[in-house]
Amino acid sequence: MTVLTDINRQDGTPELRARARWLYYVLTIVFLSLITRLVFLQIIQGERYTFLSENNRIRIKRMPGTRGMVVDRQGQLMVDSRPSFDLLFVPEDTDDPENTLRLLARYLGRDEKELLRILQENKKRLAFEEVVLGRDVDWPAVVAVETHQLDLPGVTLRARPRRSYVDGPTGAHVLGYLGEIGSSQLKGLKDQGYSMGDEIGQYGLERRWEEVLRGQSGGQQVEVDALGRRIRVLHEVPDVPGYTVHLTLDQRLQETAFAALNGKEGTIVALDVNTGAILAMVSTPAFDPNTFARGIKAEEWRELIKDRLRPLSNRATQGQYPPGSTFKVIMTIAGLEEGVLQPEARISDPGYYNFGNRSFRDWKKGGHGSVDLHKAIVESCDVYFYQLGPRIGVDRIAKWARAFGLGEKTGVALDDERNGLVPDSEWKRKRYRQPWYPGETVSISIGQGYLTVTPLQLVNMIATVANGGTLYRPRIVSKVESFDGATIREYGPEKIRTINLKPSTLERLRSALADVVNGPGGTGGAARSSLVEIAGKTGTAQVVEMKGGYVKTEQLAYFNRDHAWFISYAPVQNPQIAVVVLVEHGGHGGEAAAPMAKKVIERYIELQKQPADQRQVRIEGENRAN
Repeated sequence: MTVLTDINRQDGTPELRARARWLYYVLTIVFLSLITRLVFLQIIQGERYTFLSENNRIRIKRMPGTRGMVVDRQGQLMVDSRPSFDLLFVPEDTDDPENTLRLLARYLGRDEKELLRILQENKKRLAFEEVVLGRDVDWPAVVAVETHQLDLPGVTLRARPRRSYVDGPTGAHVLGYLGEIGSSQLKGLKDQGYSMGDEIGQYGLERRWEEVLRGQSGGQQVEVDALGRRIRVLHEVPDVPGYTVHLTLDQRLQETAFAALNGKEGTIVALDVNTGAILAMVSTPAFDPNTFARGIKAEEWRELIKDRLRPLSNRATQGQYPPGSTFKVIMTIAGLEEGVLQPEARISDPGYYNFGNRSFRDWKKGGHGSVDLHKAIVESCDVYFYQLGPRIGVDRIAKWARAFGLGEKTGVALDDERNGLVPDSEWKRKRYRQPWYPGETVSISIGQGYLTVTPLQLVNMIATVANGGTLYRPRIVSKVESFDGATIREYGPEKIRTINLKPSTLERLRSALADVVNGPGGTGGAARSSLVEIAGKTGTAQVVEMKGGYVKTEQLAYFNRDHAWFISYAPVQNPQIAVVVLVEHGGHGGEAAAPMAKKVIERYIELQKQPADQRQVRIEGENRAN
């Protein structure tokens, strides 16, 4: 400004004065532009650029809390967390993000189009927010990134706990799996501390007990250099591990049940008859939850959900099937308690029963001859129960079925349990606007028709018979502990209701159920054991109605074959365990399902004896030492 003043004071030519005037204008405009830009940057956009600069230098590294462990009734580990590495990328840390990803793809041997697609999908994220390029990357990938760190600005690795399911598919339907939280889920859970990219229980125990398993996230305030590499930790908040969940399951019994099914479609559930504790619950075909832990691929997910055998379905709680002849237990109780049934009275079974203009056939061609109640249960005589059904009536049958928990959710602490269906005349009137016809009761009498149950309901029913009439709510969790071993919650037996049955009803029914397995002509002879006396009832549930003559199972298309049932408890004199086996399209319950129940019960008896035997061995060893 001083220079311009001096020039103006001099007597120069008009041309020189004009040039000086233009220089003055240009400098004024430049100066005003700088002032305007500074005002814009410092005042109008000051807060934004301060945030960006701080984020360029200081990053908040969120550390998800380690999920709690899951152990069985003996304290054996079933689910734990293991260390893993996620591959992250911050595009703002490099001048050419696409070129960096191409170079990364070459080092990792991955398709560069895949990495560029991930970048494109995350364009709407916040500035300096990390893009996840890979979860649970393998060790060669970790080494490659660390080795070429200088060539890969913005690419980092984050250590985080990853779920590990010790027995793979054995307990998959009980334990469930985790999945990355979706945008729709996040809307309702943001206030609970969840963030995009977090994993959350999506199925089974992981979902139902998410609140106690998840833990609390921690984090670090980290100073980084221009390449996004960590220089030092400024502040740290440690994460808090989730609680440990103790299950009522016995891992060893679980393995036995899974092996017994041996790749067939079906389910096995074992209950403690005196507490309702679930000792084993398996469903096949199963899936490996470790696949979800590492991050399931789109094609793997499509394969699971399109599989006709429904590997993601827990057949124990979500499958709804006709109970077949296992329902004769309810028919017997209803007939005796309602005073309709005379147990010593005999009928003649020619192999069929004519009702109206329809003929209902017995499973045994030629029939069972002269039959009383005991023989009808032991040999599973259909004609006996065909005649009994209309005499009791569908409404009274439904009353006793519901008393034993059929047709309603058990309330087990697992997700998506189904109701099943126990029909009565009122239900049909509301559902179909039609009256109930007596011929429909004939079908209900042997567990067919509209009637459906879940395997968990059926094993709870037979457990109630075994313990004398107390219906317990099945439970899968016994207690919850904090990471330092303090008991947070404890769960004991929960009684739903007590069913008052005549002692004579229980005595007759139990005697017959024992002879189903151990007596001559019993349909459950394949479950007979030298270790323990087992009582049970077989069942064969039709998938499609078979009209005409008798057809062998192997002559039918696979998905038209009958389901095989076996419900049981043991020991007969002092019941401790109840087991249900369902084999889809397995044919006759006595052939397909009864041997599996025997394996599970015998394993249970062996496990019950083990601690006492081990103590005896230890005592004898000490005596010899003395």
